[in-house]
This record gives sequence, C-alpha cells and structure tokens, in this order.
Amino acid sequence: MTQTAPSTAGSPSSVSRRLEVLRPGPWHRRLTAIVGVGAFFDLYEVFLGGVLAAALAEPWHLSHTQKSWIIAAGFLGMFVGANVMSLLADRFGRRQMFLVNLGMYSAFSLLCAAAPDVNWLVAARFLAGLGLGAELVLVDTYLSELLPTAVRGRYIAWAYTVGFLGVPLAALLGARLVAEHEIAGVSGWRWLLVAGALGAFCIQWMRRALPESPRWLEARGRRAEAEAVVARIETLNETGTAGARQVPAQRKAEAQAHAESKSDSKSETETVPTVRVPLRRMFQPPYRRRTVMWWIFQVLQTVGYYGFGSLAPVVLAAKGHSTTASLGYAALSFCGYPLGSALSIPLIERFERRTLIIVAALGQAFFGLLFGFADAAWLIVGSGFLLTVCSNVFSNAFHVYQAEIFPTNLRSSAIGIAYSLSRLVAVILPFIALSVLDDLGATAVFAGSAVLMVLLCLNVGLLGPKTKGLALDAI
Repeated sequence: MTQTAPSTAGSPSSVSRRLEVLRPGPWHRRLTAIVGVGAFFDLYEVFLGGVLAAALAEPWHLSHTQKSWIIAAGFLGMFVGANVMSLLADRFGRRQMFLVNLGMYSAFSLLCAAAPDVNWLVAARFLAGLGLGAELVLVDTYLSELLPTAVRGRYIAWAYTVGFLGVPLAALLGARLVAEHEIAGVSGWRWLLVAGALGAFCIQWMRRALPESPRWLEARGRRAEAEAVVARIETLNETGTAGARQVPAQRKAEAQAHAESKSDSKSETETVPTVRVPLRRMFQPPYRRRTVMWWIFQVLQTVGYYGFGSLAPVVLAAKGHSTTASLGYAALSFCGYPLGSALSIPLIERFERRTLIIVAALGQAFFGLLFGFADAAWLIVGSGFLLTVCSNVFSNAFHVYQAEIFPTNLRSSAIGIAYSLSRLVAVILPFIALSVLDDLGATAVFAGSAVLMVLLCLNVGLLGPKTKGLALDAI
C-alpha cells in the first residue's frame, strides 16, 4: 500500500505554515472538544469490560475463561480495527474514518445490550471493538495535524481529559445500575451499553461538521482542497466563530476546488511534486529506530495501563469484596483518570514528552505494587487513585508523543499498526493475569507489571527522540 506525498516533506509547506501561525481560538477549542468527547466512548468501552465481567459473574455463572473473553473480546476487535482503519485513514481521510468508527460502535453496542448469553455478548463486543479500533489513533493524528505547535500538546491533553471522564462514569454507572438490578424491566448492565450506543450516535452526528485534515489533503496531492479548508478555518478563527458547519456556498467552493485539482492534474503536479511512499518507509532511517521503539513501548504499556483499569474490579472481587463494593472502590480509584489527565495539561508543554512518560510510568509501577498489597478500603482507593493519576499523565504524554514522531503521509498507519499491538496484548492479558491472580494473588500480578514498566522506561529513554516545542515538519 502506498500514499502520495509532497516531495518537500522535510520543509514546511504553505498549508503547514498557515496552520502554525493561527492564533488558537474558539474554533480550535470546539474542534478539541468534539474530538475529545468521541474519545470518551473508546475509553468508556475499554474499561466497561471489567465492569461487565464483575457484574455478570454471578447471574450468568461465568467461568474464569468466560470472564476473560468478556474483557478480551473488545480488545480483539480493536486490534483488527486499529490495523484496518488506521490504514484506511491514510488512504481515504481522517474525517471519513471518524464517522465510520463511531457508527459501527453505536450499532454493535446495541447488539451487546440485547445479548441473551455470553457467546452473543462476546461476539458483539468484538464487533463494537472493531469500530473503535482506530479511534484514539485518529484523535492523535487529526488533532496533531490541525493544532499549532504552541498548543498541540496542551489541547490534545484537554481532549483526553474530556474523554477520560468516561472511565469513572462507566464504573459509577456500573455500581449503581448493577445494584438496581433492573430498570423499567431491563437489567441494569444492559443500560450501560445502551447509554454508550446512544451517546456515540450523537457525537457521530456532531462530527459531520469536522473538516478533513488539510495536511492529509496536501500529502495526497490535493493542494486546492487543502487551501480551501485552511481558508475556511482562517475565516472562522478570525471572526471568532466557534461553529464549523459548512454552509452550501462553502461546500460548493470545496467541491469546485476538488474538481479543479482533478482536471488540472498537470499544473498541480508541477506545483506539488509527488512521490510514492510505501509503508516500509517506517523501517528505513530516520523512522526505523522510532518504529522499533514504539512497537516495544506499545507491548509493554498495555500491561501497566490497561491491566489496572480493565482488571481492577475482578482483582478486588478475588480479594473477597462484594461485586457492588468492588465496583464502588474501582469507581473512586478511576476518578484519578480525568484528574490525572487535567494535571498533565500544564506539564505537557513544560517538560519533554519522553521525560513525562518515564516519570509517570515509574509512578504507575510503585502505586500498582501498593494496590496489590492493600487490603484496607482507604489504601485500596488511595493507591488506586494515585495510580490512575500517574496513568493519565503517562497516557496523555504518549498520545501526544506518538503523533509527533511520524510524518503526515505515514502518521495514521504507523501509529495505528503500533497501537494495534497494545490491543493484541490486551486480548491475551486477562487470561494470563486471571491465571496468575488465582495461583499467586494480586501482589504477583502488579509486581510483574512493575517490572515491565521499568523496561518501558529504559526503552523510551534510550531510543526515543525529543519533540517538545518542535513543529511537525521539523521532527
């Protein structure tokens, strides 16, 4: 598979320069909010697996294998989706895949809610995960291509702060709805899935107003369309208009620009020389070292990051706490996710991204061990809360970082393929972790996680490039 890209990839284009000099305004903030709320549903779904496994264990008489599949099925779908849809995003555009992602998730989440048995639920969660596979990859890719360098890290951190409100919400709703058992004659856990489906549908409708990435259009040789999109953004930014919906005249102008870029291909080729960029470019200098580093990173980070969020309710239940108490403790611990994300906002532009990743990863390792040893409620909640605070400083730093280290014509594909590895590890993780939990206890689970996070720090520290304060073209 190949993409068309400007041959001047190493120097800023006119489209890039115009995007960089824009003063951040209402349009940028609205864009960040809409994209961030979409991330909410990805994160809601990721952490919902542990809630469902804990809630359904008793009424459905689930075995350890069945509980593992409820958690793993969504990740397996995300693994496939991350590989397929991130490649399609480089081929067909970021905006188009944004709409496909949430549309698929909304439809299959409703199928999950209608599940009569565990096999139906597992299959539907796989299909819902397939839709969400590239969601966070697209969040990073899209925002990094539209935001000026000065606020790129901070605004992406804001987007994830909005998104991570879904994590404690999933646990809080889970604790409340599971305790209620039935609402309007429907089991409480089913309402969790209905809420996710309806919310995702609303956000998909809002995303119809998003423009295509001008950098992507330019990388595809569609310079006239890229210029038209940038001109519209400049107008909205200049007037202070927060809205981004296209009026008929704007749609007509962009359609005309697209027609002109096709009919005048000779002239376009003279102004924007193009080359064919194969995916193997990821394994050639200067990107080979970054690709290897990021593949190792994604394998290791899954255990420390998703391991806690998806398994915490099950771990607490294994320690002897009731289902309702386990979900309640997890919900209080998960409050650290949005707070940690908010804490990263002033830090993300102050410190080098890889430094934040390393410090936060060490924090996860320490507080994870403390959580594994904890028996008292206050220590469970306290260590879990501090772990999730560290987790989201870590998460926001790495999401900004991964969007910066690859060029526009490979960005979605490169980070999507790497990110899919984290989903694949997350498929295997519940089976291994629950087996270790049964045989050796919670302490062993988190001790192993701590060792892997230390290896992650060495990997990033030795192989990762510096990116803070640099424009995408310069990186």
